[in-house]
Amino acid sequence: MTCTFFGHRDAPTGIQGVLLQVLVSLIETRQADTFYVGNQGKFDRMVARVLSGLQQEYPHIVYAVVLAYLPGEQAAAGQNTLYPEGMEDVPPRFAIARRNAWMLQQADCVVVYVSRSVGNAAKLQARAEKCGKAVINLWGLP
Repeated sequence: MTCTFFGHRDAPTGIQGVLLQVLVSLIETRQADTFYVGNQGKFDRMVARVLSGLQQEYPHIVYAVVLAYLPGEQAAAGQNTLYPEGMEDVPPRFAIARRNAWMLQQADCVVVYVSRSVGNAAKLQARAEKCGKAVINLWGLP
């Protein structure tokens, strides 16, 4: 199963424990093994950090930080990154939206942190639900 993530850029670090519990459950009970995450804010960095740690315990899982722009010379060495095919032709102002659409298309399950009804994270949650994807919102979980 493939999972992807969308959340507010300013997601609080206090949700990291809930995120870890949800990911362990997805891996152990729903056989999630492929994870795609963006790289635009605190939520994305938190997800990537948790997935990196989980990869030590569950070596069969793979994750990639999906880039919206071609990586420059400053790209982090050894970081699991993916630049989707066809993105090189997307104008920069549409790159993040196109990358997010690609991630959503790949996903069976979408994990979100959406605490307000405005913004891209909320729009992506609504689109995922409309497409019939399994959606888990970390906001409000204990």
